[in-house]
Amino acid sequence: MPRIICLDVGTVRIGVAVSDPLGMFAQGIAVWKADGPWLDDLERAFERYDTGCLLVGLPIREDGTIGPSAQHVQDVVKEIQQRFPMITVKYWDERYSTCTATSYLLEGNVSRRKRKQSVDKIAAAVILQSYMDTKGADRF
Repeated sequence: MPRIICLDVGTVRIGVAVSDPLGMFAQGIAVWKADGPWLDDLERAFERYDTGCLLVGLPIREDGTIGPSAQHVQDVVKEIQQRFPMITVKYWDERYSTCTATSYLLEGNVSRRKRKQSVDKIAAAVILQSYMDTKGADRF
């Protein structure tokens, strides 16, 4: 079963998660700087996890429309598809993923500094887990 890499794309940081080999659980694995060499990091992740599947959180507005944040994500995906044309990319509604991730970290008594460092990768894991729970990892 192919593993899935998931991105929670922001303007400052990009949270990264990956599915387990059985496609049952999501794990946050990294936070990349959005202004850094993250495309190189993504290439290494594709190689390390031997996958051609990428799920990207799309921040759809409450009314279901695409706003500036979602447009930014779509622009980033165009950049990914230009560099990695062989990768299959899907979007997944990411509403409330950061709030959910923050709640998990607060429940775990994680310090404010550590929350800031890890909330994006936890949000990516929340997005990926939501996708797998709804669609199943083998339905990419």
